Amino acid sequence: MSVWSPALSVLRAALLWCVTALCLGAEPLPREALEPYIVPPMSLGEAVNDNGVWQLLNSGGAEAGYVFETEPMAPLPGFSGAAINLLVVLDLDGRFLDVQLLSHNEPIFVSGLPEKLFYDFFKQYRGHSISDSLVVGTPYGSGGDGSALVYLDGVTKGTASVRIAHESILAAALQVAREKMSGIATGPPASPNPDHHEALTWDDLVSQGLVTQKTVLNHEMDTAFAGTLWEEDDLEAQEQPDAPYLDFWVVDIGAPSIAKAVLSPDAFQELQDFMAIATTDEPVLVIETARHGLVTDDFVRNTAPDLLSAEQGGFPIAFRDSDIFIELNDDVPEALHDGAALILRTDRRLGFDPASAWTLKVKALRAHGSFQPEIGSVTLDVTHSTPERFYLRPEVVKPTPPWVDALRNRQADLIVLGGFLGGLLVVLSGRMNALAGHRHFTALRLATLAFVTGFIGWWGQGQLSIATPLAIARTVVDGGSFAFLLYDPFSLMIWAATLIGFTLWGRGLFCGWLCPFGALQEFAHHLGRVLRVPQITPNAKWDARLKYLKYVLLAGLFALLFMAPAALDKAIEVEPFKTAITTFFVREWYYVAYAAGLLALSMVLFKGFCRYLCPLGALMAIGGLLRGRDWIARRAECGSPCQLCRVKCSYGAIKKSGAVAYSECFQCLDCVTIHDDAAQCVPLILAAKKRQQQMAAQ
Repeated sequence: MSVWSPALSVLRAALLWCVTALCLGAEPLPREALEPYIVPPMSLGEAVNDNGVWQLLNSGGAEAGYVFETEPMAPLPGFSGAAINLLVVLDLDGRFLDVQLLSHNEPIFVSGLPEKLFYDFFKQYRGHSISDSLVVGTPYGSGGDGSALVYLDGVTKGTASVRIAHESILAAALQVAREKMSGIATGPPASPNPDHHEALTWDDLVSQGLVTQKTVLNHEMDTAFAGTLWEEDDLEAQEQPDAPYLDFWVVDIGAPSIAKAVLSPDAFQELQDFMAIATTDEPVLVIETARHGLVTDDFVRNTAPDLLSAEQGGFPIAFRDSDIFIELNDDVPEALHDGAALILRTDRRLGFDPASAWTLKVKALRAHGSFQPEIGSVTLDVTHSTPERFYLRPEVVKPTPPWVDALRNRQADLIVLGGFLGGLLVVLSGRMNALAGHRHFTALRLATLAFVTGFIGWWGQGQLSIATPLAIARTVVDGGSFAFLLYDPFSLMIWAATLIGFTLWGRGLFCGWLCPFGALQEFAHHLGRVLRVPQITPNAKWDARLKYLKYVLLAGLFALLFMAPAALDKAIEVEPFKTAITTFFVREWYYVAYAAGLLALSMVLFKGFCRYLCPLGALMAIGGLLRGRDWIARRAECGSPCQLCRVKCSYGAIKKSGAVAYSECFQCLDCVTIHDDAAQCVPLILAAKKRQQQMAAQ
């Protein structure tokens, strides 16, 4: 039975339990948990849906916006596998009033960087709108101060987690905007182009479809009310069935060229003065020349007309009277001069796009009975659109996907890392024996490990951790997205090389050559030898027993992932990687003491943590089952009678039989050096002596 078989059985059982466990989505927090986050005079109103969206009330009790959590609507997994939950407060214009961190399990902030940095990041959202092109990072190339992008400062070493949180905020906020906020634009709307000039007449407007006319005859209205209580209540319609009931005209006069063709010079100038103040308003002229009219007797100027409403893209448009002087151009037909007219206005920031089709809804009323009559209505639709040429549509600068920004941020590092990994793979796959036999092999190996510690570890923050496989396992069970892996392309490249190494050498490539903390332990071992510190070498029985520990720890972490995820972040601290590599030993004293103690242990017990405690190493050993070949050459004499390689192997990875236990092999190449060295390999030495004796006998 191999060393890892019993532990593998335990791990297999734990994984089976995890896959079959039922993982429920996060429930929205109750009112009492959210109310403390709302700053007076604002207060929390009523829940508006089951996804944790609440009304935001102002001091007078009126609705002022919405309050919601991100996790119920956009549960994007962080690096722990759990979502980052934030509280977002939006006003009715889609502007961020507040963003606060409610809960998270991001390893870098739980036990690493000061958590205050994570909390402080979200203060940057205040005052920005969901219509802004918000990105995390710094501008590239032309994306400077003149860019339409709005940059939020990330957190050094924690930018990947910050980007995941940012995506959660935007995804949840846009969902609320679409469902609850009456069509707030999620991008800059089109606006009239003041520099576009065309000499247009009324006839040009009509022929080009810049004016929309809707005519409804009396008999058509009778048909619309047929079969209802009000079908006989319009005597005028019955007496003059072919006379017009509605003669409705619509023209968007936001474009100066169109407004000039419709309005008199004085009315045009008043409109321009109005638009110079209300720069985000879009004016629309409506005229009615038949008997329907535009408003009822209860209408109040400068408010929403009671018979008219509008919508675009399924969202309502908030039109109201602009109370602007109306006098039509002399070219406009006389009938329109005599009709009822209003100039309506709406704020483009609330979602209205004047360059796209929209529908004006005209309500036709009928009354049944004389005393407290019953009112019935039919809605008549008038669809209008204005060509794009009259408008400026600001270029929507779409933020690049976060993984692209991550690639740009690490471009130089990735080039260096790619060159190093490619070179290492080439040397180990094609020139490994030559490398092992090089007279300066030890110096070359230590130089490589120094590069791994300095560049991959401390500079590149590429220390792989068991946290990533745990997050992947959680994502598999929850059915989430693996996009979080793309936020750290540096580590992802090392994972890719590690997976390649599995098929070629087993765990040896990562554990022996690419692990920064493993490299630190090897340096500690060499320091112990220089200082002549007495070495501890467990006997074969205890060595085998101690190697089970890492598999037990691995199984325990996977069990905690689903049984007690809140405890997982502390349990992962069995890895000293965050202390020694991520934070450069700048942490609470007990974490530093633990990491330093493991390095001190390596001075007397060769890479004790790697061999006996590392849960990531246990996973790497299991992944090494993908190894497709026995890459360390053996001779018939290996193990019987020669035991030199076994005795020299500091990892205890060679059995008495001479066979290599690849699950424990760290690819130090010491046995390869011995195997090819005629001065060390006992079978080669004996063979050489035999040849000498034969030559002497001749």
